[in-house]
Amino acid sequence: MDWKKEGNFVTVEEAVKAIKDNDNIVFGHAAGVPGVVPLEMVKQMDRLHNVKIFHMFTINNGEYLTPETEGHFRHVTNFVGGNSRAAVAEDRGDFYPLHFSDVPSFFDRYFPVDVTVAQVSLPDENGNCSFGISCDYTLPAARRSKIIIAEMNENMPYIPGDNSMHISQFTYIVENHNPIAVLPPAKITDIEKQIGHFCSTLIKDGDTLQLGIGAIPDAVLMSLDDKHDLGIHTEMFSSGVVDLAKKGVITGAKKTLLPGKMVATFLMGTKELYEFANNNPNVEMRTVDWVNDPRVIAQNDNMVSINSCIEVDLTGQVNSETIGLKQFSGTGGQFDYVKGASWSKGGRSIMAMPSTAAHGKASRIVPFLSQGAAVTTPRDDVDYVVTEYGIAHLKGACLKERAKRLIAIAHPDFRPMLEEEYKKRFKN
Repeated sequence: MDWKKEGNFVTVEEAVKAIKDNDNIVFGHAAGVPGVVPLEMVKQMDRLHNVKIFHMFTINNGEYLTPETEGHFRHVTNFVGGNSRAAVAEDRGDFYPLHFSDVPSFFDRYFPVDVTVAQVSLPDENGNCSFGISCDYTLPAARRSKIIIAEMNENMPYIPGDNSMHISQFTYIVENHNPIAVLPPAKITDIEKQIGHFCSTLIKDGDTLQLGIGAIPDAVLMSLDDKHDLGIHTEMFSSGVVDLAKKGVITGAKKTLLPGKMVATFLMGTKELYEFANNNPNVEMRTVDWVNDPRVIAQNDNMVSINSCIEVDLTGQVNSETIGLKQFSGTGGQFDYVKGASWSKGGRSIMAMPSTAAHGKASRIVPFLSQGAAVTTPRDDVDYVVTEYGIAHLKGACLKERAKRLIAIAHPDFRPMLEEEYKKRFKN
């Protein structure tokens, strides 16, 4: 069938003309961010005013986030990335504290979507186009949107799950032939390897894992070759999961929710990752309000959540998103998975981080969180904290014992300072 006759294919100039003053726009997420429509919007910005653009982290240059676009476009987000930090810091964007799982309801209650712009795959034999590596909030936005502009890209993998729309549902379709953005593997040092080893000792055969992206999650995955029948239920996974799946370490055979399926809501990584997911019946993409719902996560017995953070205070409060008053990232799905793992039968959650920051000049285990810091995960919910110096199990421990255990895994250079604080606080 000739799908060009089924869909409303137009030029990118024509599609962008549908965007009006004061519209609320949603762009696809992460590596699935649209490529041609944002550039055309900048070209047409002189006729556009007060257009609000929502997206979380994206791999693009963010031409619509520059000072020159002020008054024409305003960024709206619950997660700040490298291309959007300046816009939020300089009041050209607005940050909303919001769990990843709650983004679709944010659209319902506070940000009615006028236009969704998303990259999609070529249609299958039934005319369904996959949202590929960016299902997350992108598909929910499209389902709520008055206008859907689809950038159809032959390079976008077709990934199964609740992750598609029929070509006839797109208001406009423009062609995008760009390669899908990749994120190369992070550099893993001996510190991350040691952290990965400690985390691996908390993971058992048959566990279901949530891992993010970066050196620590990759180091954890590198330490799991001796495990059996691990499962995946995570907001995203990267190429390290592919390696373990090919080795037969990840099978999903013991999962209690969707056995055999690697469940995620978005993917970001290497070309190998995208090729692995393409038409893979063992990979299932679903929307973030399902994948990251703690009640859904908890249906996986032996759920293990592994996340990174910026600092932890001596009571166990975790800040994963701010550097003082500066919004550095966002809550993302961290708390979704901490809570889901805590409700899971046999579940555990891990906060993993190097013991220092600023090239060894600052401790990440601190007496008090930095002034203005956000509490991403409350101390009530923190389970394990891991650095390259060991494991501190906080759940079930009183404040005094928590402080002792955290000081024991702090960098030795900072332990005297932390011990002095301990003496002041606990009078011994």
